[in-house]
Amino acid sequence: MKRFSASSLGVLLVILLVGGVIIAGCTTTTPTTTTTPPTTAAAEKPKLLIATTTSLYDTKLLDYLEPKFESQYNVDIQITSQGTGKAIEIAKKGDADVLLVHSPSQELAFVKDGFGINRRSFASNYFLVVGPSADPAGIKNMTPEKAYTALHQKGTNNTAGVYFVSRGDASGTHTAEKAIWSKAGYNYTTSVVKSGAWYIEAGKGMGETLQMASEKGAYTFTDEGTYLSYKSNLTLVPIISEGSSLLNIYSVMTVYNDKQPVEKIQMANNFINFLISSQTQADIGNFGVDKYGKALFTPMSIKVPTAPAGNVGDYSTPATALKP
Repeated sequence: MKRFSASSLGVLLVILLVGGVIIAGCTTTTPTTTTTPPTTAAAEKPKLLIATTTSLYDTKLLDYLEPKFESQYNVDIQITSQGTGKAIEIAKKGDADVLLVHSPSQELAFVKDGFGINRRSFASNYFLVVGPSADPAGIKNMTPEKAYTALHQKGTNNTAGVYFVSRGDASGTHTAEKAIWSKAGYNYTTSVVKSGAWYIEAGKGMGETLQMASEKGAYTFTDEGTYLSYKSNLTLVPIISEGSSLLNIYSVMTVYNDKQPVEKIQMANNFINFLISSQTQADIGNFGVDKYGKALFTPMSIKVPTAPAGNVGDYSTPATALKP
C-alpha cells in the first residue's frame, strides 16, 4: 500500500484548501430577489337574491334558467326555496330582491301593501289530486270540490285506505288546496284539520309531501310540474286533473322597500324582463319535454289561461318602475 509522508500530506492539504477557495469563489452566486407583482382580485359579481316556491326549485326550472341569466348580466343568483308564505315573509323583511311564487291572492296583497312592484306572470300549469291507483275513496274524474267532499266523508268515517297528506305550510299549493275546501263548503280550520287521523299536515315542501303520501298510500294535492319530476319514484297516479280551481299561475315581482338600492331594483327588473323575454319563454316551453314527454310549465307566450281578474298579471310589458 502506498503511503504519504507527513510533509507530503501537509503540502497536499494546502493545495486542496486553496483549490477549494478558488472553486467556491467561482461557483458562488449572488442571491437575487424576485419581486412578484401584486395580483388584483377580480371584482366580485353583484348578487341577486331570489325567494321562491319549492315547486320552481324542485322541478329544476331555476337551475336551468340561472346560468343563462348570470352569463347575460354578469351577476350571481342566490336562491332560497320555501313555501310561498315563507318566501313572502323573507321578501317583506328585505332579505330578497326578487319574489317568484304562485299564489295570486297573496301576491296581490304583497304589491298592494307596497312590498313589491312590477308583478309579471310568466308561466302556468295545473294542480293535480294524486293518489293510489286503487282509488279507495272512489273520486276519480270528479270535480275537485266533489272529490274533496267524498274524501272528507270517507276519511271521517274511517274508510280503509283513505288518507290525505297536505302541505300544511301556507305555501301557494296549500293556499289553493284550502280554497277548494272552502268552495266545497268546509271551514278548513275547524272542519278539515281537526277532523281525524285521515288528514295529515306534512309541513314540508312539495317533493317531500309527495314522498310521504306515496309511502302511506294517501292522496295529496300537488302542482303538475313537481309531480312529473318525482313521478318515477312514486306509487301515486293522477286522480283529478280537470277543473277551473286547479289552475296554477306563476308570477314574479321586484321586492321594494325604502332601503333597497336602485341598482338592486334595476337588476331585479332585468330578471323579470329576462323571464318574459321571447327566448326565455321558448326555453320554458321546452323545459322537461325531453325527459317527461311534455313541458312542466306553459309559458304565457303559448297560452294565457282564463282566470279570475288579477290572477294573471301583466306578461308582456317590460318592468321599468323603480318604486310603487
